[in-house]
Amino acid sequence: MEATGGNDEVVSGELASLAHAVSLPAESYGNDPDIEMAWAMRAMQHAEVYYKLISSVDPQFLKLTKVDDQIYSEFRENFKKLRIDVLDPEDLKSEAAKEKWRPFCLKFDGIVEDFNYGTLLRLNCSQGYTEENTIFAPRIQFFAIEIARNREGYNKAVYTSVQDKEEDKGANNGGDKGANNGGEEEKGTNREGEKEKTNKGGEKEKEAYKEINKSGETAM
Repeated sequence: MEATGGNDEVVSGELASLAHAVSLPAESYGNDPDIEMAWAMRAMQHAEVYYKLISSVDPQFLKLTKVDDQIYSEFRENFKKLRIDVLDPEDLKSEAAKEKWRPFCLKFDGIVEDFNYGTLLRLNCSQGYTEENTIFAPRIQFFAIEIARNREGYNKAVYTSVQDKEEDKGANNGGDKGANNGGEEEKGTNREGEKEKTNKGGEKEKEAYKEINKSGETAM
């Protein structure tokens, strides 16, 4: 899936910051100290693909796995009151939390491929993958939280922010030309723009599932 140039710059900057984060000792994140940098780089690639997806496609339309419904149902059945817009690391990493998460994760052994692979997870869903906003988590934990964020509307903040910036950029570039057009022509352009936007949204929605799963195979 193609991403906008402006979004590429944002992602690249955040991933550069994240590169520093994953160069720190693994024990800083409560993980196996023998973690390999090669794995961390693959996790970063997966994070970059995912962030581009939620920036380019309305997240409510994203399908991350073949069993999204099951993951979401099980997640909210077991974690009804878990706040997911801004995660508290203690809700994921404390000993009590690990005991609660373990049986949930194990339910998807054999259902979700590489369910326990390490993945990068954002703490605040309105922000990107920066050093301060990122922790390591099992892949099924990433899916559970991100599917819930998408379905419950929390990830829309990222999509809306990026789209608003792109629209402002386009308006600034074409503002003078648009001002010279007649009223009827402007209305026609708006109708065509909405139609094109709808068509592109549908195409991106179809591509989203393939892209995130492809990243899981190659980047994870």
